[in-house]
This record gives sequence, C-alpha cells and structure tokens, in this order.
Amino acid sequence: MNSNMQIKIKGMSCASCVNKIEKKLLKTSGVLCAQVNLVTEKANIKFDDSLITQTEIIKQVHALGYQTSVTHASSQKENELKKEKNIIIISALLTSPLLFPMVLQPFGLHFVLPYWQQLMFATPVQFIIGAKFYKSAFKAIKNASFNMEVLVSLGTSAAYLLSLYLIFKNSQNQNHHQPHLYFESSAVVITLVLLGKYLESKAKKQTTEAILALQHLRPTTARIKKNDVEMEVNIEQLAIDDIVIIRPGERIPTDGKIIKGVTHADEALITGESLPVEKNKDDKVIGGSMNCEGLIEIKVTTLENESMLSKIIRSVEEAQMNKAPVQRLVDKISGIFVPVVLMIAVGTVILTYLLSHNLEIAIINAVSVLVIACPCALGLATPTSIMVGTGVAAKAGILIKDAEALELAQSVTLVAFDKTGTLTNGQPELCKLVNLSTLDESEILTLLGAIQNGSQHPLSLSTMRELKKKNMALIEAQNIKVISGRGIEGELNGKLYTVANLPYLKEFKLDSENIKQIVNESELRGETVSFLIAQKSQVLAMVTFKDSIKKNAKATIIALKNLGIKTLMISGDNKGAALEVAKFLGLDDFKAQILPDDKKAIIESLKRSGEIVAMVGDGINDAPALAAANIGIAMGTGTDVAMESAGITLMRGDPLLIPQAIFISQKTYSKIKENLFWAFIYNIIGIPLAAFGYLGPVIAGLAMAFSSVSVVFNALLLNSSGASFPAKKI
Repeated sequence: MNSNMQIKIKGMSCASCVNKIEKKLLKTSGVLCAQVNLVTEKANIKFDDSLITQTEIIKQVHALGYQTSVTHASSQKENELKKEKNIIIISALLTSPLLFPMVLQPFGLHFVLPYWQQLMFATPVQFIIGAKFYKSAFKAIKNASFNMEVLVSLGTSAAYLLSLYLIFKNSQNQNHHQPHLYFESSAVVITLVLLGKYLESKAKKQTTEAILALQHLRPTTARIKKNDVEMEVNIEQLAIDDIVIIRPGERIPTDGKIIKGVTHADEALITGESLPVEKNKDDKVIGGSMNCEGLIEIKVTTLENESMLSKIIRSVEEAQMNKAPVQRLVDKISGIFVPVVLMIAVGTVILTYLLSHNLEIAIINAVSVLVIACPCALGLATPTSIMVGTGVAAKAGILIKDAEALELAQSVTLVAFDKTGTLTNGQPELCKLVNLSTLDESEILTLLGAIQNGSQHPLSLSTMRELKKKNMALIEAQNIKVISGRGIEGELNGKLYTVANLPYLKEFKLDSENIKQIVNESELRGETVSFLIAQKSQVLAMVTFKDSIKKNAKATIIALKNLGIKTLMISGDNKGAALEVAKFLGLDDFKAQILPDDKKAIIESLKRSGEIVAMVGDGINDAPALAAANIGIAMGTGTDVAMESAGITLMRGDPLLIPQAIFISQKTYSKIKENLFWAFIYNIIGIPLAAFGYLGPVIAGLAMAFSSVSVVFNALLLNSSGASFPAKKI
C-alpha cells in the first residue's frame, strides 16, 4: 500500500545536496516519489510500505551524511541560529588578526604577523570550525557526488596547504625572508561562508512566516461543558458534538456551530477578510478565528486535525514543498554544476602555470574559482520565491495547491467564470409566481417546498427562504431525484411533481405559446424561470428568480483587463439573465444555457485554440470544468468537490481575489526569473574573473556569500510587492 512521510533533513547546503538526496531515494526500491526542499529543509516521500519501511528510508538519507528528524520545533531552530552565531563570532575573532594587515595596507601601513602566529590563528578556523565542511565533503565524495562543502573544503585546504608549503620552502632559504602567506584567505573564506549561511538561515526563517502565523492561531486548550460543569482540556481531546465555551477575546479552538450567543469573529488570518464577521445562532465558526465580543457556546463539528485551519496549513506546506517546472530544470543544471567547476579549477591551475610558471598564483586563482562558484544562490532562487509567494497569497485568503499552479497562473490568458455564486451572490430571490392552475398560491408554494426541500441548488434555497419568510410549514415528498441540468422531481400523495427549467418543458412538449411569451419577457429582465409540473404533463405554475451581482464583480473584470486577460462567463441560466450580467460587468463574451458536461467541452475547446484558461467555479457541477482547465480556481464558499478539483482556492467569496491571485503569481514568477538571473550572472562573471586572477579568494568568498543572501532577500521583497495589488486604484 502507498504511504506518505515527511522528514526534516539537516545539513543541506545547496541545490547539489537536494539533487543528491532525491537521486538516492528515487533509486531505492519501494520509493515512488521524493521531493526535497532546500529552504524548508524538508522532504516529502511517497513509498510502497510493502517494499520499504520509514526507518529504511531514513537510513538512506543518513548514509549520504545528513541528519533527519520527523518533527522540528521552531524553538530548536532558534537555538541552532544562536549556536551558528556564536561560532561565527569565534571564527571572526580568530580571523581578524589575519585580516588586519590586508586592511591596513591601502593606508601605507605594512604590517605582517609572524608565520607561527598566522598558523596559530588559521589552524582552529580551518580544522575545528571548518570541520563540518570536511565531514560533509567526505561523505559527498564517498557517495560519488559533489556539493558546496566539496568546493569550500578544496579551496580553503589548497590556500592553507600552500601557505604551509611556502613556510617550509622559506625555512630552507638562508635569507629567511618571510613570504606572503594565504592563511587569511582560507580563514576569511570559511568565516564568510558561515556568515552567509547564517544570514540565509535567518532570511529563510522569514519565508515561513505565513505558516508560523497560522500555526500560532491554534489554541492549545479548550473549555468544554459537560453536565453543566466547565473543564479545560487539551485541544487534541476534543470530540465531535462536544460543547465548547469561548469568552470574548479568546480564539475559537476548532470548527463548530454556534448553539448559544451572538458575536463577531475576526477571521482575517484564515480567510483574509479584513472586517470581523457577524455570527449568530446556527452559524459556522472557524477554528483559529478570534471571538471579538460575545460569550458563545459552540458544538464541535470537526476534529482539530481536519479543521479548516489544519487544511489551510497543510495546503500551504504542500504548495511550498512542491517543485515548480522551472525548478526541475535548475536541479538538473545543479547536478552537473559542481563537477564542471572542479574541471574549470583544474584547468585554471594548469593553464595559469603554463603561462606564468608560477604555481603559487595558479593555485590561488583556482581557489578563487572554487570559492565563488558555490551554488547556494542557484538552489535558493526558486524555492524561496515560491515560499514567500504562497505565504503572501495565504495572508490574502488565497490557497495555492502546489508550485505548478503558482507558476502556471501567471501565464493565464483567459478567465472563464461560472455565474451563480461566483460573479453573483448565489442567493437569487423569488421575484414572481405566475399561477397557471386552479390551485391557490399557498398550495403552489407548499408543493415547491416539498419537492425542493433538502436541495442545495440556489433556486431551491430561495424557495425555502420564501417559505420561511411566510412562516409556511414544510411537507416531505418521497422519491426525490435530481434530473441533471433539468431540475428535480418527487412524489406527493401518489402524484409525481417536477420543478424544472425550460429545456425540460421543450423535452416533454409543454412549452405553449403563452408560456413562451411569459418566459421571453422574464428573460429580458434577466430573470431565471422555473416551472412546477404535475405528472410530466401539466404546467401548474411558473416562478421567476433574480440573483444580485457581487459587490466586487465589476472591479474584478476591470482588474483582469488591466492585466491583459480576456473574460468569459459560462452559465446554465437563460440567455437574458446571462446577457444582463455580461453587459453590466463588461465581459468579453458569455455562453448561456450550458449543461454541466458542456462546460468541460467549452474549456477544452478554448485550450485547443491556444488559450491558457483559468476556470472559476464553486459547485459540484463545476468540478469537471475546473479539472479540465489549465488552472482551476474554486470559491471557498462553495463545495469541497470544487475545491479538491482546483489548483487555487479563494477562502472567501470575493471575486477580486481572482486577479489578485494572478497578480501574486506574476510577481512570484518575476522574482524567480530575477533570482535565477542573479544566481547565474554571479558565476558567469565571477568564475572567469577568478580564473584570470582578478578576484582573490577573500573577495570571491564575499561575493559568494552576498549572492546567496541577496537571492533570499530579493524573494522577501514579495511581501511588499505581492501584497500591493493594484486593484485599489480601480
């Protein structure tokens, strides 16, 4: 049986490490899929548990020289950062005396430490503080792979050993003139690499802010009421139907339904809704949201690990773990990058020596090549941008399912909308009842309510609201059955009644001239028409409904046009209703009276014509079209089936989140391209300069550290640019 596991991997330094671990795992019998993320230091592994165990998988990672753990607390990460900081301080203190003479030289002050003092300061930096590089490099070479530590170890060892050789050579010289040594190069490079990794770790920690903020929303305890006695329990002990008491100012521990009290709930960090939402009896509440004002009692409807907050956290984590298509290409490049750099370094030694006959200069140039070429920036370029981008989206109330969806959304050329519940409020009101029988209005409404009771279709819900408004009793019908794309039918007192649309009437040839005229007039007003039919032969009544357009729907269409994206509405409603909405919103095109199965065909046709299509919907009938589109966008107010079929889920029913999701994707992809450009440009420019002697090892080390840190900080700029959605200017 297939199983999944997630492990924390400690000790990865660059994209080569990621590539090495993935290759090793994928070659292991029983491992079906392995995705490793350098930024989160996590691996998602899918495996056949009949062929391999979790312990055996972990052993494979250990064999490569990495440490693993199933969980990794944030407090532990803080302790590791403090430890890294202390090591850097010690390394800097030992390196400073070696660096001072070089710093003072431009000011005309020539001061050189005796070689034994240089040796005393450089040795602990090289072999005690730098021991981690040797251990990792040894294990990498042992497994026939190369990583950043191999380059650092080779480069700094070459500078250190060259200095020892020069000391030995000079001791044979009777003049005993102290030569220029390169201990400062080896020590400074190690210190700078450690500093760069520390700054990376601090910056990477910021990229996980969205996840940490969501995790901190989880209360650890809940106050439950049993037999009129209040008691405090751990959140894990909550059970379905438990009664939980939440006081003003407390966080709601899990998803539930209010059974007592009224309040406003702040759901900003979960749905992105900026204003507190009014909550009354029978309203649903989301775990992790803040109870602003009233004392409420809720009945638990969902266990903590299946709550909306838990699903959101899992969704964001999975999106950050997935690899974008562009990252797969980078991984392939990284896999051959280090061996190529080693070849360039060897070529630099040979060529420089042949041209200058100076082995000392040849080795130092090769050291510079090895140091500047560390591929950290290359490995960080894509995942850091994806992490920040998905985090920015989550804060806005946009859940991005995976990295592929994030990358794909930026290339969308056309957005296709379902109408009801997406561009409109999805709560059409009953406008008019036209009685075509001898029954009175209350009897007609009673029949409509009996047939539609329990249906979640927007028109059925409108009928139920009308009955509730008139305080009318509900009667239960039997053998209720949904007729896909046509309506709903049921039996009452031995008679079959159907609530259906015009295509159903045409099918049974019940569309008289009188009915056609009434329908035409209603459709011109943008109303949706339903009919109550008895025994599939007699039309008893016609009911018209009208849905109101969502507050931000027009601003959404304008924002999409500003992004250069075409818009299309695909609706099952009549042409008049669809036309009125399309005209008001300024849509590029619309299609009316479309059956659920035909929505998918329209999407596929658009794709064949060369469009990159995003489909937006909220109902079960939208699921096939959402899955067929290049990218599906589901309204979080809709059904779970729609959300499962979509690449992006909007946590609240605001259509303005659609262009914002595309805008964040565009900004994120732009950052990925910028980061990859800088990662490559550092090496394209730096390696030749180092090979020809224009960059010393110290400058090369500084450039390498700066390249990694700059890539991470550039990704973090998404926090401001990705959030500044220009819709505010509409």
